[in-house]
Amino acid sequence: MESTRNKLIKLLAENNSTYISGEQLSNELHISRAAIWKHMKKLEEDGYRIEGKTKKGYRITAYPSKTSENTLHWGLQTEWLGNKIIHRHSVTSTQHLAHQLASENALHGTVVIADEQTEGKGRMNRPWHSSENKGIWMSIILRPKILPYLAPQLTLLTATVIAEVFSKQLGITPQIKWPNDVLINQKKVAGILTEMQAEQDQIQYIVIGIGINVNHSINEIPEDLVNTATSLHIASKEERPIKDLIQQILQTFEPTYNQYITNGFTETKEKWESYGFKIGQDIKVNTMKKNWTAKFDGIANDGALLIENDDGRIQKLYSAEIDWFGGGDKNVN
Repeated sequence: MESTRNKLIKLLAENNSTYISGEQLSNELHISRAAIWKHMKKLEEDGYRIEGKTKKGYRITAYPSKTSENTLHWGLQTEWLGNKIIHRHSVTSTQHLAHQLASENALHGTVVIADEQTEGKGRMNRPWHSSENKGIWMSIILRPKILPYLAPQLTLLTATVIAEVFSKQLGITPQIKWPNDVLINQKKVAGILTEMQAEQDQIQYIVIGIGINVNHSINEIPEDLVNTATSLHIASKEERPIKDLIQQILQTFEPTYNQYITNGFTETKEKWESYGFKIGQDIKVNTMKKNWTAKFDGIANDGALLIENDDGRIQKLYSAEIDWFGGGDKNVN
């Protein structure tokens, strides 16, 4: 159900070239004039600039760029994703808070967002540097009716969503490094962490964590990561409104997820491979038993990595150390 505050914003936005009286707002929203005034003050706290004139009423003169539950809801064109948004200024990690909320029966599609993470993490518990107001630090709670072994497909799906937003909305050409990194100019700009609570044949919930470096300057990338990490700002020389980017991701994620639940993984697989990093090229594969070079041949229908060995044999890999850069970055999967 649409909140009173969102209805108020909509009424003001529809009349942004003129004033709308307190009496009209009161009648439309079925609340008192005093309640209208309190809502106006809350909107101002969120960064809306409201002009009020005696005998004329109110109008919005400027919209906020800051991120909050209210500003994210306003203009968000989704049906179920983000109906409930939890925004915090600072958390240890959005994953931790999302797990807590999911265990307390948070709804499918609940989104947890923070301006800053003090203990952000990626896969294999690697630290993720989550600077205040510089990036997107977000977790999505899902309750899909799929078998637990298919959950890794949602990591790949999320990567295609991020890549699609970068490509279509920002005009930036990304690549996806299996299974969970989004790259620009061969440097990591976004990562995905998918965690699950499940029984043998049933998923209770999945939490998909998304971390994106948005407005970091080169000096704000940690020194030990400057050769392997980047940001949208560094890549494009432009600052991006974080609120708008979050909305674009959610609005792209929802139909992509709906399509996946209805039709399966085929379309996601094709989309992933269109962005796939090093597809058709040699990579180095290291396992407990041996090390060898093979051609990266894309991903399988279950999301596993496919390689073509020297003898032409196609092999699936679910767990291996992949050297993508011939001695540089390695992923342990």
